[in-house]
Amino acid sequence: MKTYYVGMDVHKATIVIAVLDANGRVVSQSIIETSTQAVRDFCQSLRGEIHVTFEEGNHAAWLYDVVEPLVKHLVVCNPKHNHLLKQGSKNDRIDARKLADLLRLKALKPVYHGEHGTRTLKELVRCYECVVKDLSRVQNRLKALYNSQAIRNRGRELYHLSQRESWIQKQENAGRRLRAELLFRQMDELKVLKRAARKAMIAESRRHEAQNILSQVPELGMVRVAQIIATVDSPFRFRTKRPFWAYLGLAVETRSSADHEVTNGRVSRRKLKIETRGLNEDYNRRLKSVFKSAATHACSCGVYKEYYNKLVARGMRPEMARLSVARKLAAAVLAVWKKRESFDEGMIMSRAA
Repeated sequence: MKTYYVGMDVHKATIVIAVLDANGRVVSQSIIETSTQAVRDFCQSLRGEIHVTFEEGNHAAWLYDVVEPLVKHLVVCNPKHNHLLKQGSKNDRIDARKLADLLRLKALKPVYHGEHGTRTLKELVRCYECVVKDLSRVQNRLKALYNSQAIRNRGRELYHLSQRESWIQKQENAGRRLRAELLFRQMDELKVLKRAARKAMIAESRRHEAQNILSQVPELGMVRVAQIIATVDSPFRFRTKRPFWAYLGLAVETRSSADHEVTNGRVSRRKLKIETRGLNEDYNRRLKSVFKSAATHACSCGVYKEYYNKLVARGMRPEMARLSVARKLAAAVLAVWKKRESFDEGMIMSRAA
């Protein structure tokens, strides 16, 4: 049976495809419409063992669902790691051929695309987050409108409905007054949408067994639990807590060179101080925000406050102490989720150490 390696360069209207054989020779190149039927027809036209790859992007989830049942192996790859695509001439055909060649050489870093059981929750979490961002933008515009006229306001007092009319009248210019009124109306409507999106998201998260497990962990409210379930899917993606920390952007990157030396004819490791280069830059933005905010709250109250205070008392910088709390919190989440056990402060803290 022949083996084919297929690289797809996906765009809004078309998909450029390159097919290589096991020796890296180009078997065919084609351009098809970006549609479900066109993709299915192409995959079914190949006779043999089919390996397919395309980059993570706006169409990735849809294309994954279409292609995965039709092929032997599918890799949705991380475009940040495809440095070969940046070298030499560049167009759609070249990119598709290079993707197929990287797939053949097993040089692609895959992006996890999870199980279908959390697809509904994923969409509801995205909806909630978009509404929250829109609401924050409107509130910031309101603050900027009043700050530009040197009209003092103390944060949330500007948003209270009971004082709405007095705030509008503080704008002397008719245009600014109308602008403030419209922004207030937009804010009120977004608050209604936020409550509806939050309610739907939490109701969907309660359908998952993990919700009851993770809600036991301190500092994780209903919203954070829903975000974690929708993003992680399964805790068994991570063998230990360390790859989970890297996924959250909480792993410290180190640099070293010339690590070994020859002494009396024997190779030994040099005793050099390993240089750190901060936290890893390739991570999940949503989950890093979730655990950073949870850790910030945990440092001021809750079961992790004592641990945070001990670190600071030993001379650790507060930001590094908060990082340690975030890592322990993440380790606790992974341990509880994998073992399906109740949260125990003493046991989890020692396990996360």
